[in-house]
Amino acid sequence: MATKTKDKGKGDKMAADATLTGSGEMPFLASLMAGPFVGMMDGPMRDMMEMQNAATRAMFSAFLDGPEKAEGSTASADEVDWPAIAQNMNDVWRDFLKTHPGIAASGIVDPARWFTMAGRWMQQWPVGGENGQDQLFADSMKLWDAVLAQCGMAQAADGAEVALPRKDRRFRDPKWQENPAFAVLHQAYLMAAEQMIDAADAAQGLTNERREQLKFFTRIFCEAMSPAHFPLTNPLVIERTLETGGENLVKGLEHLIADLEAGKLTHTDKDAFTLGENIAATPGKVIYESRLFQIIQYTPVTDTVIETPLLIFPPWINRFYILDLGAKKSFVKWAVEQGLTVCLVSWRSADASMADVGWEDYIAAQIEAIDVTRERFKVPAIHTIGYCVGGTTLAATLAVLGRRGEADKVASATYFTAQVDFTEAGELKAFIDEQQMAMVDSLAGEGYLDGRYLALAFNLLRSPDLIWNYVINNYLLGEDYTAFDLLYWNGDSTNLPARFHREYLKNLYHDNLLVVPDALKAHGTPIDLRRNVTPSYIQAGVEDHIAPLNSVWKMTRHLSGPMRFLLAGSGHIAGVVNPPSSGKYQYWSIGEPDSDQPAVPDTLDDFREQAVETPGSWWPDWIRWIESFDATRVKATGKRKPGGRGDTVIEDAPGRYVRMK
Repeated sequence: MATKTKDKGKGDKMAADATLTGSGEMPFLASLMAGPFVGMMDGPMRDMMEMQNAATRAMFSAFLDGPEKAEGSTASADEVDWPAIAQNMNDVWRDFLKTHPGIAASGIVDPARWFTMAGRWMQQWPVGGENGQDQLFADSMKLWDAVLAQCGMAQAADGAEVALPRKDRRFRDPKWQENPAFAVLHQAYLMAAEQMIDAADAAQGLTNERREQLKFFTRIFCEAMSPAHFPLTNPLVIERTLETGGENLVKGLEHLIADLEAGKLTHTDKDAFTLGENIAATPGKVIYESRLFQIIQYTPVTDTVIETPLLIFPPWINRFYILDLGAKKSFVKWAVEQGLTVCLVSWRSADASMADVGWEDYIAAQIEAIDVTRERFKVPAIHTIGYCVGGTTLAATLAVLGRRGEADKVASATYFTAQVDFTEAGELKAFIDEQQMAMVDSLAGEGYLDGRYLALAFNLLRSPDLIWNYVINNYLLGEDYTAFDLLYWNGDSTNLPARFHREYLKNLYHDNLLVVPDALKAHGTPIDLRRNVTPSYIQAGVEDHIAPLNSVWKMTRHLSGPMRFLLAGSGHIAGVVNPPSSGKYQYWSIGEPDSDQPAVPDTLDDFREQAVETPGSWWPDWIRWIESFDATRVKATGKRKPGGRGDTVIEDAPGRYVRMK
């Protein structure tokens, strides 16, 4: 990346049968993958927790039987009534299973299954032959020397700082380093995980796609096995248990049961947000409604507005209000303040009545929304934005309009982290082989796919942050949930039509047909992205794990119209939702947005070399680009103010569809 900058400044076995050996032991039967995920994962996380508890009880008996009381703690191990706590947790768990016989009968509380599964898995992992064994021995000796030196039991080299060989932010708390047992434990884990991932990377006889899939699931497996995820191998959990007399585990079990009943992991305080009040709260009206979507028009706050209106297509895999989280983060509110007439599509969450809906129906829906917006404001063309799958579909929609001779209906298209060429689509491709797609088909019995499956898939891409961090905090430490608008949105999942989901995975992710001219059709019109001649603003995130930078960049190779490529700091969400007031991150671009756009470089490396870094939000760059088309303004009267005299509207924003489960 070029280093020059434009500005300086801001930069059924019941649960009781699965208790640990010995009286008074604490059963901990948590399984993140329970509820609707039983068939997918068969409870390995819960089963591993059972195994790890049993295997490490003896190791840590010295610490639990008579440790020094931690500063600020209320009880020592001898003072805690472990049998009473165990009985309390057993009672809570028994009551839950009695009212949920499906989970009890599924075998999810039977740890014996995992012994066989884990044994078979581990047998597949040689340490890499002679070289791997040599490296393992060398790493082990280095670890041993470091632990001995840190404990004052060996002499460090002159002037050398005593440090453990491997660093990982999951173990950054000093308690993981200060005690030699925990130091050895987490370092040995990191060493073993590294060996497993290296072995997956070096696996022979696999296609690149299969190897990437193997690496992905190996990483997920290794992350699940972290000693931080088990109560008797996490020093912070042990300390909290002694401090609270075990109440953290009881509270954590209550959190777990609530999540099992909901069928998904809770990330935030769900009662802290109310749609239309403190989230998705920008004032507006629903001005149109179809089977698949509503159109929301937002109330202007300026006396005049840019004549060409803006229509936003969010992804229908999540709710639209990622672009309207709250007053300080809302792209919608900010765009209205810039004098844009902002309309936004709110997609309906699928149910059984939408079993026949395919990808081409979403293309048709986008064309319908474009025509409705043009007609409402009596304008020849509109600006558009497509986010993620909404952007992928927008690219196809504009190709269809181009083929039909109707490209002039859209003045510009902005793509937020959208892909059209899926050859480098990242770790999501681990979910799209024939076996995975067959499993998805089996989960869509009523013609739609439960959004919780999709939420799990996306969370697995960043499982330390979006899964295991909350397992530790919510289940093991028993902490209260905090209020976080982004995580509230992340947990507000939507269902997808099964037909659409399979077509999208098969035709785009798996077969990459969107970039093959005329390989796909939308209601009889062949799709050739070269027919997309609309001026484009293509935004990518440098750390995007859902739409990787390399993949988003490929869009520049397939569209035909003039384009501006912009690389934003951060990832799929924060790289987009970055208001100027936050002063966060930066972006890289070539040329000025309101001048003639230079040709996009041939390669991403060329772009990085030529691009200029600008601190802060890229939103001001985008509005300058929009205004460069036509800055003509009209009075914000008539239908520019939704719901005014003579204007028939359906309901207040955010509308009914965003509330449908």
